Amino acid sequence: MFDLPVATPEQRHDYAVFRKRLLELGFTKLQYSVYARFLPSEEKAEAVVRRVSEILPPEGQVRILEITGKQFEKMHVFYGTRQRPPENPPQQLELF
Repeated sequence: MFDLPVATPEQRHDYAVFRKRLLELGFTKLQYSVYARFLPSEEKAEAVVRRVSEILPPEGQVRILEITGKQFEKMHVFYGTRQRPPENPPQQLELF
């Protein structure tokens, strides 16, 4: 999750670069400024946290929340007044 300033052209550029790099790291947009990525182990999660910390913009706030697949499945999602199931969890197999 992130909240980055976009008042100046430089800040907008930093925002765009950060967002692009998140996508390159395999994150998926859940909603505005909230991105998610499935990782099969704590070791993989630690490596991704390190990589995200290397691409942080100079201003703004970034938070990383680690949740299990079961916790993700229990998420309540509402579109207006209608409840819908959360997105399908990604495949657990990762190929590099």
